[in-house]
Amino acid sequence: MSASLTEEPQGRRRPAAVTERPAQDWPGLPMLVIGLLALAFAIETMAHKGLVAGAGLTASEPVGVLLLVFAGLCLAGLTPVAPGEARVVQLFGRYAGTTRTPGLRWVNPFARRRPISTRLRNHETSVEKVNDADGNPIEIAAVVVWQVEDTARAVYDVDDFANFVGVQAETAVRHIATQYPYDARRQGQLSLRDNVAKITGELSTEIAARVAPSGVRIIESRLSRLSYAPEVARAMLQRQQADAVVAARQIIVDGAVGMVEMALERLAERHVVELDEERKAAMVSNLLVVLCSERATEPVVNTGSLYQ
Repeated sequence: MSASLTEEPQGRRRPAAVTERPAQDWPGLPMLVIGLLALAFAIETMAHKGLVAGAGLTASEPVGVLLLVFAGLCLAGLTPVAPGEARVVQLFGRYAGTTRTPGLRWVNPFARRRPISTRLRNHETSVEKVNDADGNPIEIAAVVVWQVEDTARAVYDVDDFANFVGVQAETAVRHIATQYPYDARRQGQLSLRDNVAKITGELSTEIAARVAPSGVRIIESRLSRLSYAPEVARAMLQRQQADAVVAARQIIVDGAVGMVEMALERLAERHVVELDEERKAAMVSNLLVVLCSERATEPVVNTGSLYQ
């Protein structure tokens, strides 16, 4: 099998993926000087031979023509490369390498030089309405920071690498949203709202795997929007409020029980009063009512004995 071919599971052959490699280029400033000098000598030669302003070229004056062609080739190969940019060089339909060195460079003048930005880019997905793991409709969106790492794959392996990254990012966001519930239902369960760092880490990993064929590197991804869909937002808010009330009540009851236990132990240790089981039950009931009530209680003064 040829080194440039790979075999697919179905037995068909296809060209191997093109990977980035440095292009053959040279400093452009010397070539600019040479080209201008050649152009000047060509004009001077043609003027000296009387070949300017309408006079036709003849076979007796080849030097000026050769200098003019040489100057054109020198100047045509000049390629400016800005910082944060690369030039993908393609010669007669074949990938000839990538120029990343910033400044004025010179490459084969017959090659096509396609500019590719290697700067950091942001992509914000549109707000998607999906169902979470519990089947509740939610709205979710994310911001993805990415950068072209392999210019050859970005140009030749996909049709439009920027659009490819956008589509794959939205697909990954949808997939992640369906894997976890918005709120955790049990202890230790991962949720979109409570485990944002872990969820975004998995999101970055999945997007990176999806866009790998395009030569793009994912820097990070963050959820920019996460909420219930409007049609269920009010019902979910009531449920969250109910959960908060239950949790608060549980804390209040636990604290009240602890205070009642402490009060009974202190009374018994200091022998302040002797209480039978019935009076202890009454005291516990009164203390719990006082400690757990939402409103201030009104005390009733007992002017008789403890048992009247």
